[in-house]
Amino acid sequence: MKTALLGFALVGVFATGCGAAVRSPDMFRDDTKTELAKKNDVIKACYDDVLKSTPSAQGKVTVKFEVATETGKLSNVSVDTANTTAPEAVAACVTKSIEGVTVNPPDGNKGEGSWVYDFVSPHKS
Repeated sequence: MKTALLGFALVGVFATGCGAAVRSPDMFRDDTKTELAKKNDVIKACYDDVLKSTPSAQGKVTVKFEVATETGKLSNVSVDTANTTAPEAVAACVTKSIEGVTVNPPDGNKGEGSWVYDFVSPHKS
C-alpha cells in the first residue's frame, strides 16, 4: 500500500497574538503523513479481510478531509469518488481507519487535504 498527499491547504496561515509559530503547508503535510502512517497496519488488516472475499480487489482510494482548528483531529473524511478506483469496501477501510486521527500539535489553523492510498492485490486476476 502506497500513500501520497495530493493537496493540502492551510487556511488562516498567519497566527494572531503572542507571535506563535505557524506550520507551513509543507510542515502540515509532513505532520499529517506521520499521523496517517500510524494507521497503515489497521488499513492493511482491513484490506486483507476484503481480499478474502474479493481476491482481485485493488486500486486507488483518494480521501478528502479537514483538520480541526483547536484539536487537530481529522474530520469530514470522505472518499473522492472521481479519483478513486478501488472497490467501496476498500475505500471504507481507509475512511473508517483514519477518521479522528489527530495531527499534533494543533496550531489553531484549519487544514484541508486529500490523501491517496494505492492497493495492489497479491492475487492475479
